[in-house]
Amino acid sequence: MKWMGRLVLLLLTAALVAGGVVAVHLLRSLPKLDGQVQLSGLNAQVTITRDAADVTHIEGASALDTWRALGFVHAQERGWQLEFNRRLMRGELSEILGPATLDTDKLMRTLGIIGMAQKQLQGLSPATQAALKAYSEGIHNAWQSGAVRPSPEFKLLGTVAGGLKGQAWSPEDSLGWALMMALDLGGNWGQEFARLSASQVLNHEQLWQLLPPYPGEKPATSVDLPAMYAELGVYAPKDKIAEAVTPPHTLTSSALAQWSADWVRDVGILEGKGSNNWVVHGSRTVSGKPLLANDPHLALSSPAIWYFAHLKAPSGSLPGGYTHPALDVIGATLPGLPFVVLGRTSGVAWGFTNTGPDVQDLYLEQLDASKPGQYRTPTGWAAFEERAETIRVKGQGDVALKVRSTRHGPVISDVQPQYKGLINEQRYAISLRWSALTEDNKTVEAGMLTNWAQTVPELKRAFADNHAPMQSVVMADTLGEVAYIASGKLPTRSPQNDIRGVAPAPGWLAQYDWTGWLPAGQNPSVDRASIEKKGWHATANQNILPPGYTHFVGGDWTTPERFERIEQLLAAQPQHSRESLQAIQNDVTSLGAKVLLPVVLSAKPQHLLGDQAIKMLSAFDGQMRADSAAALVFNVWADELTRGLLVPHLGAERFQALYGKRHFRAAVEGILNRSDAFGCGAAGCPAQVSAALDRALTRIASQQGADTRTWRWGAWHPAISSHKPFGKVPYLNAVFDVRTESAGDLFTVNVGQYWANDPKEPFANRHAASMRSVYDLADPDQSVFIYQTGQSGHAFDARSRAMASSWATGQYRPLQQKSTPVHRLLLTP
Repeated sequence: MKWMGRLVLLLLTAALVAGGVVAVHLLRSLPKLDGQVQLSGLNAQVTITRDAADVTHIEGASALDTWRALGFVHAQERGWQLEFNRRLMRGELSEILGPATLDTDKLMRTLGIIGMAQKQLQGLSPATQAALKAYSEGIHNAWQSGAVRPSPEFKLLGTVAGGLKGQAWSPEDSLGWALMMALDLGGNWGQEFARLSASQVLNHEQLWQLLPPYPGEKPATSVDLPAMYAELGVYAPKDKIAEAVTPPHTLTSSALAQWSADWVRDVGILEGKGSNNWVVHGSRTVSGKPLLANDPHLALSSPAIWYFAHLKAPSGSLPGGYTHPALDVIGATLPGLPFVVLGRTSGVAWGFTNTGPDVQDLYLEQLDASKPGQYRTPTGWAAFEERAETIRVKGQGDVALKVRSTRHGPVISDVQPQYKGLINEQRYAISLRWSALTEDNKTVEAGMLTNWAQTVPELKRAFADNHAPMQSVVMADTLGEVAYIASGKLPTRSPQNDIRGVAPAPGWLAQYDWTGWLPAGQNPSVDRASIEKKGWHATANQNILPPGYTHFVGGDWTTPERFERIEQLLAAQPQHSRESLQAIQNDVTSLGAKVLLPVVLSAKPQHLLGDQAIKMLSAFDGQMRADSAAALVFNVWADELTRGLLVPHLGAERFQALYGKRHFRAAVEGILNRSDAFGCGAAGCPAQVSAALDRALTRIASQQGADTRTWRWGAWHPAISSHKPFGKVPYLNAVFDVRTESAGDLFTVNVGQYWANDPKEPFANRHAASMRSVYDLADPDQSVFIYQTGQSGHAFDARSRAMASSWATGQYRPLQQKSTPVHRLLLTP
């Protein structure tokens, strides 16, 4: 017993020592907020303070030093985020994560993000190149200084910043990350694929009922796509079809591989990637000066995509003879870029929503077995451009990849598995034309210029160089000026282009080629007089084209429920304040639910809880509150109804692959409005409605019990800010993810988009307001913000989730250029 006691004591001592070592390591890896740090590359001392709102204020003796210091801050607060994103865009994830992410690496190598970034860098002004170089030096030298220590992700995966090459960040990485944002926000090729896939089993009329045009509009093309593809022999033989539509997550049991497969499948899907913004003219505000609100809707991640900072430096000059005014800008930065992307200076504020133009086209490239390595063009047969890529894979040998490109762009059917078995690969390949992949892309340069603007006219001139993604920009200044512009580069198409980019087009026909670019001055815009006349201007990814606008911009707009609700609330009172705009941002009335509420109330359920459910729904006002049982019943019923109506026609596998990030709500509404015999089947629509409610009640009761008084929408609708890659790893996700119950649904202003094809948490809020901000141009330092995690990217730092509860409950933090420091760190040369 004595020896047993000594052994237990020894084990306890060892455990305490080990725990102490781990604790010391974790403490040492936390961001250093106070004291002094030497950073090579600086020309003078830089002061970094953090205020009570945890906004980071950086003041340097020059703009270059301020950008270097921002690089340092991003490295210390978001070091793993930078490293993961650097590997993602370079196609180097498999080097640390193994074969699970090989498909992602193959797609990124095929798109050639970094290769294009290197070319775009050469086209930027010397001043912009210097800014990117200074920022990259700040990141790289932060690691070299020893003041930035690896967060737990680096230790768990056995890697270091910069990987084998040792370069933690470079100017082309910044440009690459700007291209990745354009990929996330400027994609509609996924919708083109959906039309190609659905055309295999639906006719022309059924296709446009499944994926209907914007309300009040006709389909963008009159071409009978199913007939055209059938006549061309696009599809694979029938014995290959099952392979094409098998959902990626059934191919492997690895959660990480599932994430990679889903990401590769869903890239290029624009639906759900939206935002809200609006500017209110001073004639409709309490103060008499404009108010501006913005909440970009992006995939929730931990750490968040944004980092709030205040950048300050005196006027000066940059390489190339560029002289600049004083730098004094505050707002949301993107780790990876040296500028404030969304925010304000002391004189002007701006906010983005995604315009959603059609700037990506897929092309069917015709092949001939007798001409290997060639594809058909308008002038004859041409050789594919080919390059060899080598992908390092942890735990196994290197993988060789042959990347093919055509005159349109990269051949994506080689690397997106959903094409396997769908198209006849002996006869066709599919390539991508994308506006962002051009050498004259100066989006990052436009971003730098916005940070010096003080008036709306100056801001408009800065945005003239914005290329991709196209954004709907509202702006306002302290002088009372307001404006809206759609900022970005739009391709032009020939009048003979009858497909208009909504589905893959024959690549050997010149009529489907882009013919040029629309001059920026012809982009959609709204001037001060028009905004003043109405009182405001709002966008929410709806069709933003003014009446009579003649240029084709796109056809895949977001349905207008959010926009219409914003319009209702802005019109509801004669004058607005900052507080009223905050209330609008947090509104959870679902106009989408109100459309279908009479339908569900017509149900005649057979379930034991059916009468209670109908009574509950009778009192439901469409408010998607987290504590609402009716909101839970409605959303689960809508999901079951969608499945019941569409699976019989698409097939379970194809439906699963297309559903989730597409909600098909417009298709469901159309089927019900028409009492569509094809859509509802032999049983009829009333039977489908009732059966869906029965299935929904069974589903809810199995997890939340039979007492409907305890049912809550928030329990099934947590906002999950998912970590990359540990958000997909059991047990680790409990540490690295940030979760909080949330309100909203797919159609509320306070959006809460769920991916209903998720096998584990189909109603979890995955895509929501990535931040909220309201700018008061009467007193800019009364502006406010919030986002869903926190400034720190270190999972064991309390600051990494300090804003989550406030975000979920509609609270804000001050966004002030003049504030009292809570922490002070000095960077010295």
